[in-house]
Amino acid sequence: MARPVKWRKVGFIPDNTYFTPCMNRGCTCNDNIKKIELKVEELEAIRLKDVEGLTQEECAQKMEISRQTFQNVIDAARRKVAIALVEGNAISIQGGHYTRNICRYKCTNCGNEFEKRFEDNIKQCNVCGSDAVKCRCQGTCSMGCNCHQ
Repeated sequence: MARPVKWRKVGFIPDNTYFTPCMNRGCTCNDNIKKIELKVEELEAIRLKDVEGLTQEECAQKMEISRQTFQNVIDAARRKVAIALVEGNAISIQGGHYTRNICRYKCTNCGNEFEKRFEDNIKQCNVCGSDAVKCRCQGTCSMGCNCHQ
């Protein structure tokens, strides 16, 4: 039986998630272009290592994964980007197995909405002190809180 995939922590979700090559210096839409899917955690690995200039160990710590897993993630990401550049494919950034570890909470007593790290283990509203606080992150935190219900 295979081990379950560990969630990869990311600190950046891009606004632009689709990139396509411009043919002959003119950008024209081509619906027939092949698309390569880059996972969100793969983009995060590239960002941390190649943009931020962190060491492999620092990157793995930030993503809360092992160094070997980080190496596997960044190898896959670099391969996908290289193929897209060489073959003239579009890159779509989506999906993956990641978490931001940020939960959006709402107090059902006073209606206050706020964001906190999941690890802070929120028990009370920071405005009225009520313990009627619900996570509203709609499944994106992946940390076992009641947002999955």
